Amino acid sequence: MSLRLSARARSIKPSPTLGMAAEAGALKAAGKDVVDLSAGEPDFDTPEHVCAAARRAMDRGQTKYTPVGGTPELKDAIREKLRRDDALVYERNEIVASCGGKHALYNAFQVLLEEGDEVVVPAPYWVSYYDMLVLAGATPKVVETTPASGFRMRPEQLEAACGPKTVGVILNSPSNPTGAVYDAGTLRALGQVALRRTLLVFSDDIYEHIAETRVPNIGALVPELRPRLLLFNAVSKTYAMTGWRIGWAAGPAEAVTAMTSLQSQSTSNPTSIAQAAAAAALTGPQECVAAMAREFLERRDLVLDRLATIPGVETVKPGGAFYVFPDIGAYLGRTGPDGPIASAQDLGTYLLRHVGVATVPGEGFGAPRHIRLSYATTRALLEDGIRRIASGLARLR
Repeated sequence: MSLRLSARARSIKPSPTLGMAAEAGALKAAGKDVVDLSAGEPDFDTPEHVCAAARRAMDRGQTKYTPVGGTPELKDAIREKLRRDDALVYERNEIVASCGGKHALYNAFQVLLEEGDEVVVPAPYWVSYYDMLVLAGATPKVVETTPASGFRMRPEQLEAACGPKTVGVILNSPSNPTGAVYDAGTLRALGQVALRRTLLVFSDDIYEHIAETRVPNIGALVPELRPRLLLFNAVSKTYAMTGWRIGWAAGPAEAVTAMTSLQSQSTSNPTSIAQAAAAAALTGPQECVAAMAREFLERRDLVLDRLATIPGVETVKPGGAFYVFPDIGAYLGRTGPDGPIASAQDLGTYLLRHVGVATVPGEGFGAPRHIRLSYATTRALLEDGIRRIASGLARLR
């Protein structure tokens, strides 16, 4: 008798970002020359003062269980970061630290959403929002944005998307995959819609420091949202700490208490050593953050310049994060060595297997005419990768 998976498990789609990275890794292991532009993590090393804090924690014996929702030291570091960077004041009981920003989002959806609730998700969206909402029993209500709007949802779109079952909205600025950044005026207007509609606002701020200009926080702009606002962040992108797995949520105490209780029955506390490192990252020297952001912006400009030379490829200039999200629709319907290129997935597979460049197809982001390119790699590899893409697209018939 075969094993039966639950309906919940059957509803989950594999992450396209991890899937493409896995195939690229397998090709590299087989000796193939692959330029990986699929990575969703900084290519920099974790700053030395952060690593030193982890070593000190181990030397002091900080290798035991901690409080489920994070050590007092880490919670206070998060509170200081929110005060310093976002002009927001939170108490310890309004903070929960988790095993990455994704974990914090997952916990929040699980404790705040009921079966049949609708949550507005602007598209293109980060691949995991959709499936995490489905796992919580909620229905993603996708709102399409366009290159003409800079991939930003307009307040009137949010208003129109709200129905009797709509309970929340997800905002991600700067955005993965488009790099779109919401200006203060638009955030205020979106916040006012959320207030009128009594929506939960899930604000994913993980790329806030990787941006061309300072990214405003909706919590500071619309303080009346506070009882229904949850802020999510992590040390992963800002401090090149993806593998340390420390993220957090800040929000109403009753939501944070419920998230902590849920976490107590799943992962328990985040890693004690990583918590010490994260506290050092948040409270220590911040020059490394600005230096990495400057380098990302210079790489962005390089990538945009090179993509502009490829006929039929249209790209909106991202304001932040470390991705470009070109429209490759002009190449759909053409034919490659394996047959017709009918989708972004087909194009991504062709580029990987026949051109040696790993990208991420747009279907998982709700944007099937696009592919995502990460510029979280060296300039030499960016140059090589885009040169290969241009050559590969030119060979399609």
